[in-house]
Amino acid sequence: MASPALTFGRRLCWRPLCEIRRAPAVCIPTVHLHVTAATMQVSQKDFEKAQEQLKHLKKDPGNETKLKLYALFKQATEGPCNAPKPGMMDFVKKAKWDAWNSLGNLSQDDARQKYAELVSSLVSAEPAVQKEEASPEEGRHDGYETIIVTTKNNITKIMFNRPDKKNAINHKMYREIIRALQEAGKDDSTIAVITGNGDYYSSGNDLNNFTNVQPSEMKKMAEDGAVLLKEFVGVFIDFPKPLIAVVNGPAVGIPVTVLGLCDVIYASDRATFHTPFSQLGQSPEGCSSYLFPKIMGFAKANEFLLFNKKLTAAEACAQGLVTEVFPDSTFQKEVWARLEAYANLPKNSLAVSKQLLRSVEKEKLYAVNSEECEVLKERWLSDECINAIVNFFQKKAKL
Repeated sequence: MASPALTFGRRLCWRPLCEIRRAPAVCIPTVHLHVTAATMQVSQKDFEKAQEQLKHLKKDPGNETKLKLYALFKQATEGPCNAPKPGMMDFVKKAKWDAWNSLGNLSQDDARQKYAELVSSLVSAEPAVQKEEASPEEGRHDGYETIIVTTKNNITKIMFNRPDKKNAINHKMYREIIRALQEAGKDDSTIAVITGNGDYYSSGNDLNNFTNVQPSEMKKMAEDGAVLLKEFVGVFIDFPKPLIAVVNGPAVGIPVTVLGLCDVIYASDRATFHTPFSQLGQSPEGCSSYLFPKIMGFAKANEFLLFNKKLTAAEACAQGLVTEVFPDSTFQKEVWARLEAYANLPKNSLAVSKQLLRSVEKEKLYAVNSEECEVLKERWLSDECINAIVNFFQKKAKL
């Protein structure tokens, strides 16, 4: 007859009592191994599912998130960073390396889990954005992805539409704005309006424009970028109708500099204006090197363009860059009521008057635009600019 002590577990039923006393915990590691294996299996399954979900994201998650995903994937599949550190000039690979290396000794299981959680959060954020993008709008022009263009009540509105990227301007958005302004200059509207969707007017040039460029391609990138920028600023110089900027939030870089080429600038009191060119090893564009000293005075323009001073809406208005500032709570209502009134004025009279005002200095503006783009082309190839962009991506890569 079996001893009562042997009823502890089925696997131990036929073992002598003395063996059980020598190894009383024999069941525990067996159970632990089963649990660990199951956990790893679930973790790997979630990891693989997350990889598949990532392929179907509609929104670009942005550079910072891409770096996190890259680092977590490498950590999950290869363990701690084991690759040689790239050179400073290869700033894309260096940003990736820094992101991976920053994970230290994070276990592969934990990396898989964090990767799956990050992808899950991106997937969860998708429906709201898709719903917003899918909402119909009267008078909407088709064929645009990064901006929304509508014509209503004699007003063509061009809205920056990358709110999840703070309306940063990538290459596609540059080209779409050029096209939208060219078409708005020829359509039946009386005035055109530029504004931003979301909290930002625009955070400026998307520094992802500089990524995925090999050292051998840097010169061509700079040359192509200068051509695109010259054309972009050129459509502002040549725009034949009144062009109004409705600055709904912070504005940085190129969206600020081309304000000097707009005819009226209305701003919310929560808007700010910033041109951090020297911080990024770059130089002014948008004809701001010529127009801003005329608008603001040399001393104020120098502080703004050379030393990266950020202006509040009230300061920008006091210095002549902004026409009028409105409380954010009533901004849209007040501004659009005024714009609709402007749009009922005689269309041809407004266009002729605008062209008279611009014609006085149009040739000068062409020359300034050309010179600014040439200087910028050199800046983009400089060590200062490259190192500044490397530092930007390194900061973004911190987890």
